[in-house]
Amino acid sequence: MAKKISKKKCPNYQFFIKPTIDALYQLGGSGANSEIYKKVIQIKKLPEDVIDEMHNFTMTEVEYKLMWARTYLKNYGAVENSKQGVWILTTKGVALAKQEDLDIKDIIRFTNNKKCTTKNHDSDFDSFNESKSWREQITDILLNMSPYAFEKLAQRLLRECGFSDVEVTKKAGDGGIDGTGKLRINGIFSFNVAFQCKRYKGAVGAPEIRDFRGSLSTNIEKGVLITTGSFTRAALEEASSEGKRLIDLMDGEDLINKLAEYGIGLNEVKSYEVDMDFFNSLNDD
Repeated sequence: MAKKISKKKCPNYQFFIKPTIDALYQLGGSGANSEIYKKVIQIKKLPEDVIDEMHNFTMTEVEYKLMWARTYLKNYGAVENSKQGVWILTTKGVALAKQEDLDIKDIIRFTNNKKCTTKNHDSDFDSFNESKSWREQITDILLNMSPYAFEKLAQRLLRECGFSDVEVTKKAGDGGIDGTGKLRINGIFSFNVAFQCKRYKGAVGAPEIRDFRGSLSTNIEKGVLITTGSFTRAALEEASSEGKRLIDLMDGEDLINKLAEYGIGLNEVKSYEVDMDFFNSLNDD
């Protein structure tokens, strides 16, 4: 009996190449991954079932296809990215943004030809491929942690991010709050913050956001919800609803990136690739 192949609702990465350029152009020529993601969804008016489709435990299918699109555009010379993860339109990219009929096939052809002759270790997708193994490992660890261990990890991360007086709530009946802390900005402004941790394989929805907001006491100015999964479109909208207390969100990809940034449970390993052409050339007469 033939195995049934599930059809993805999300369009292929080629579909996202022009919207990525348009998103960066509309964002003023630069933008973080999250900003590009939101702007592309807005530009293409993607339906909720496409937005919420998961590629793996921590990444949606749209995020995955956008990563491919950025890689092709970078190899084409239309975008570049900073060490801080900000993507910038180059002069070539600005010119592409102004074209009504963009030749997507030319961009793909150029990149594929470049792959045959060069190695680009700085591309978004190359970085993902090189780190895929450790990302899978850390994702598995996070999903199999005890709830209290995951809360302690969140406590450590928030401290590294500049929070102080971070405490994990141990008592039962805490109303969904897993911990509290203070965030001081520029040494002047301070906020009382409560956080909640959810070890999800899928997506956190709007009801969870509403429940968390409802558990916040009057002395809490900000709420942070941290998950190993992702957030549905409805959850993103609910978290930033006008007239309600804003809830900051950290999904699985953001969480893993922050763990890597601060070296929490992750040690950077550098390696080298042997250039055989160089050594062989020494033997030439």
